[in-house]
Amino acid sequence: MRQFLITIAGVFLGLVLFFIGVPILLIAWASAAARPAPIAELTVLTLDLRGGLADQSGLNPFAALSGRTNSVIGIEQTLRAAAGDSHVRGLMVRLPEGGLPPASADELRLAFKRFRAAGKPILAYGQGFYADGSVLSTYALASSSGNIWMQPASSFQATGYARQDLFFKRFFDKHAVAADYQQRYEYKTAVNPFLYSDYTPAHRESELSWMGSVYQTVLTEVAGDRGRPVAAIRGLIEAGPYSAETALARGLIDHVGQVKQAEAAILAQAGAGAKLTAFSDYAAQAPGAASSDAATIGVISLEGDIMTGRGSSPSPLGGGMTVRSDDVEKAFQSAIDDSDVKAIVFRVSSPGGSDTASEQILASVRAARAAGKPVVVSMGTYAASGGYWISSQADRIVAEPTTLTGSIGVFGGKFALGPALAAFGVDMRGTKVGGDWADAFSPAAPMTAAQRAAFSGWMDGIYDGFVRRVAEGRHLSPARVREIAKGRVWTGVQAKELGLVDQVGGFYDAVDTAKALAGIKGLARLRSFNTETSPLDAIRRMFGAGAQGARIVAGLESLAADPTARTVSAQVSDAALRTQGATVLAPRLIP
Repeated sequence: MRQFLITIAGVFLGLVLFFIGVPILLIAWASAAARPAPIAELTVLTLDLRGGLADQSGLNPFAALSGRTNSVIGIEQTLRAAAGDSHVRGLMVRLPEGGLPPASADELRLAFKRFRAAGKPILAYGQGFYADGSVLSTYALASSSGNIWMQPASSFQATGYARQDLFFKRFFDKHAVAADYQQRYEYKTAVNPFLYSDYTPAHRESELSWMGSVYQTVLTEVAGDRGRPVAAIRGLIEAGPYSAETALARGLIDHVGQVKQAEAAILAQAGAGAKLTAFSDYAAQAPGAASSDAATIGVISLEGDIMTGRGSSPSPLGGGMTVRSDDVEKAFQSAIDDSDVKAIVFRVSSPGGSDTASEQILASVRAARAAGKPVVVSMGTYAASGGYWISSQADRIVAEPTTLTGSIGVFGGKFALGPALAAFGVDMRGTKVGGDWADAFSPAAPMTAAQRAAFSGWMDGIYDGFVRRVAEGRHLSPARVREIAKGRVWTGVQAKELGLVDQVGGFYDAVDTAKALAGIKGLARLRSFNTETSPLDAIRRMFGAGAQGARIVAGLESLAADPTARTVSAQVSDAALRTQGATVLAPRLIP
């Protein structure tokens, strides 16, 4: 017995050391590895965008280990500080070979232009622009640098925008799976892949509309940057692909050379003795933008699918998926209770999610306004469906030109799997007590006619409520909202014309608007009210599932770079979200 107790104690101690000691050591190691290097008297910042890009900075302590440490807002804030720092003499950017989300490229373009306006050069270096659904946005960002370099013998394949959708209808028919869903209305295409085997006319019209708007915006931006007519740039772009050398001859880029040559070129511009400094090292030491006695603007960030509850957190290895309504409500309440906060900028990058979670967050927006604190929404990559629901009653809405927004609509339903399982000898049976609705969402069979009618009424109620909230917030008639709604997705440029947003611009345009609404003169101090859980919770999430869970997560991370895996994963993730009540989710921008 004594030996048994000693063994049990040893196992317990080992588990404690593993689940507590190992995470602490990993954090200590990551912190030591991330300790910033001293900043040289003359420095050129080096920003590498090849490792992935989030919209907003997070609390994930393992982000550095996964290589995804950059965020659009974090980069913009750091460049804003660097623009006024006499030690910083330039910026060298390593471009991804694939696409950036168009709205992320828009936001960074604004940051690059402000940096250059301060008299500081930027060199954008690419090892190729390869065929990808949104690689043209990467090229547009490069164009804003005014100095594009490409590696010799690399390829310029930025010739337009493309996307693919997987349709499962024939597969479901073959295996007797019934997708029992309803939509409000024909442009609410989030479940179309389960209902059809091809694009419906409305689906195709909607996608070509927003894609065409993005394309035209980017062509106009590139034409302005390159000093060429839009028609000329369009002709050059669509006549590709080219080699780097041919792209140079066509005037699409400025230099062809190896990365060391590019580094030498930007250092020469910076002055004798200038050194390269990693962007992350500088960000950790960047000077503040305002004194502590400046007026305060609260910043609340939301990135991901909106669901009820609490515990918002990225996966432990860096991939954010959901944000929880309780966490956002708590962040708003903290900003409301803080007497120093005069206004709130609400950064939203979400394709939507649960209607009830969205309503809870919208109530927080109303509460802030009722407390005398103006709320200005800054839209990121998406602010569609539930993402628009939570934005609709802010004092002002600022969207990127290529933000995907709108999608004012609703869907819901279930998969009926009983007949499919029966084909494999598995019989699904059910029992119930109570009303006819009790088993409406049973996967055993499609809804009955009575259940479908009741469900249709429920869908109408949610849609009517969505329309009413938009009409109130945007000062439009319900009839007008219904006319432009029906689940249709719009870009920021299109939404501005329709009255769904107030201004086309970036995060700091939203800050300026918030300052104006609050009557703030001069500089304002930004204070973040985080909606994520703590790093310790991220550790718990990682190690609570054991080694097998960690191996699965690591395997998923290795798949993340594969476009096909990303597309299938997104479809599966959306299906899982629907089972949790994601009734206001927009189609995703999947390359």
